[in-house]
Order: sequence, then structure tokens, then C-alpha cells
Amino acid sequence: MDFVTWLFDTRAGVAAIFIGGIALCLLIAFILERRTKRMYFDHPKGDGEDDGIFSGIFGGDGEDDE
Repeated sequence: MDFVTWLFDTRAGVAAIFIGGIALCLLIAFILERRTKRMYFDHPKGDGEDDGIFSGIFGGDGEDDE
């Protein structure tokens, strides 16, 4: 019961819950992204699909739409 009290009644405990929640969400997102890439590895890019928000900053796949 002392651990539960520390976890919810102190700033360090609440910070541990917060940071642990963020780490858990990142882990789940990483696992799901890897499973999705493995499942759709040969998915052809359609006409309406772009590379995403950061494709102009970090570069795309070498195709120019000029």
C-alpha cells in the first residue's frame, strides 16, 4: 500500500505515471507500425498519396512533380 500512496500522492510518483504512459504509448505505436509495414510491404503508391507532411523538408523518393 505504501507504493500506491507514493505513486499517487507525490510529484515524483505522478511524474513516473506520466512518463511511463508516454513510454508505453511509444512502444505500442512502434510495434504497430512495424506490423503494418510488414503486412503492406508491397503496397503501390496511388495518385492521391503523398509522402506526408515532412516530405518537402526531408526529401521524398526522388520524383519531382514539375
